[in-house]
Amino acid sequence: MPRRERVMRMSVEQPLWRALAAYRVLTMLYAIGLYASAYDRFARPWVALSYYGVLAVWTLATLPRVANAASCTRRFLAADLTVALAGILLTPVADAHQRVTDGGPTLPSIWTAGSVLAFAVKGGWRWAAFASTTVAVANLVERGGPARDTVHNVILVWVASIAIGYVVEVARASERTLARALEIEAATRERERLARDIHDGVLQVLAMVQRRGAVIGGEAAELGRLAGEQEVALRTLVSGGLVPVSRASEDAAEGAVVRVVEEPDDATGPLDLRALLAPYAGARISLAEPGAPVPMAPGAARELAAAVGAALDNVRRHAGDDARAWILVEDEPGEIVVTVRDDGPGIPAGRLAQAAGEGRLGVALSIRGRLRDLGGSAELISVPGQGTEVELKVPKDA
Repeated sequence: MPRRERVMRMSVEQPLWRALAAYRVLTMLYAIGLYASAYDRFARPWVALSYYGVLAVWTLATLPRVANAASCTRRFLAADLTVALAGILLTPVADAHQRVTDGGPTLPSIWTAGSVLAFAVKGGWRWAAFASTTVAVANLVERGGPARDTVHNVILVWVASIAIGYVVEVARASERTLARALEIEAATRERERLARDIHDGVLQVLAMVQRRGAVIGGEAAELGRLAGEQEVALRTLVSGGLVPVSRASEDAAEGAVVRVVEEPDDATGPLDLRALLAPYAGARISLAEPGAPVPMAPGAARELAAAVGAALDNVRRHAGDDARAWILVEDEPGEIVVTVRDDGPGIPAGRLAQAAGEGRLGVALSIRGRLRDLGGSAELISVPGQGTEVELKVPKDA
């Protein structure tokens, strides 16, 4: 069955676009409300009324343009800034001269900040600096000079827009970094999964061929030697560096995108762990299990059973075919505990670290790696001459 692709989308920028769209509508209504409350004080109210008609139509019609970065083009930003500048420069024409000199609001009022913020969210702090500087010049022209309140408002818009533009740039860089980290994590998990599968199958067969070839001799010995060489090469490959999965990192309308390949799961309901462990029982392997089913999520149940199988493979390899092993399954209130114990010679101190250094990752990947992926733990207790015990714990919600 083909694997499926899971798409993870991360965007710190997208909420800013939604907030900007709401801001433009609210400030448009605010500007019209200011006009309505002071209608009788305008020298040419029909000029202001005409402008507000254009402003309302423009704001509502261009809402899709400020929905995301892809829709907010440079041409739109230029036209939007033009609407704001036209409103500022029309203020002395529509309003009374005394109101203008006394610091009365411009026709677009704080709607102008929305136009500047669109530059900031789209292009970062440099675009924001350009737009806010243009608006500052228009305000100085409208007032006829650098009045105190005008300078105050200009500096406020300038600093706020540049700060937001800088934050957007940092957010975009953080999204790319996080996307890359998730891709590396996905690649690591995929490599460890492949390493577990290879260890449980191919490497075991190659090791067996090598041993049996050495015992049989003749041409079989040469075959065993070749199998041993391939085992070493494959272990080196498995324990080598990361090979990232196919990836695509995008920083557009929906932020950074990470595509992770997932294995499909054919099962539709919980599996009984006992059924998966039953095939391991035999003449020299005893299985003790609860009388009631031990339900687990399909993926978690298979991984736990595979970890038990890897532990039994280690028993056969290191303790010999005559060693006995016991499997104990415990269904605790919050977790499933499976214990694998043998009566072999035990593991000498430092042997696991040495094996990992040689690329033999049976315990590290096939057992501990599987349990770590499930949110569980694997504890190995071994005393030379007294056998080995592996305790596997998996949360029930794994």
